[in-house]
Amino acid sequence: MRFIYIAGPYTAPTAEGIERNVWAAIEAGHRLMDLGFHPFVPHLSHYSEARRPRHYEEWMALDFAWIRKCDAMLRLPGASSGADREVALARELGIPVFEAIESIAVSRSGGEGGKGT
Repeated sequence: MRFIYIAGPYTAPTAEGIERNVWAAIEAGHRLMDLGFHPFVPHLSHYSEARRPRHYEEWMALDFAWIRKCDAMLRLPGASSGADREVALARELGIPVFEAIESIAVSRSGGEGGKGT
C-alpha cells in the first residue's frame, strides 16, 4: 500500500475555514510523505479552482478517477458530503478507508489495531 487518497472537508462558512481545511489536508499529505507514502491531496485543486473555476461535479469526477488509482484512503475528521461520497466509492471498490494516519502505518507494517474499514 503506497498511494493514499486524502478525503476530508473542503467547504466551510468562511474563506478562513476553507483555508484551514485545505491546510489540514496538506499537512496530512506531508505526514504521509514522511512515512514513505505517496499521498494524493485533492484539496490542492482549491488553487486551481481560484485560477479557473469548474463545476463541482467535474472536480468530483477527477477525484473519483484518482480514488480508483489509490491503494487506500485517509478520511479526515469533519462533516463533508463530498468526502462521504469518496468514502462510499472507495468501499464499493474494496479500497481500505482509514481514519488515522497511525492506522495506515500500522497496517503497512502488518500490525493489528488499525481503524481501516
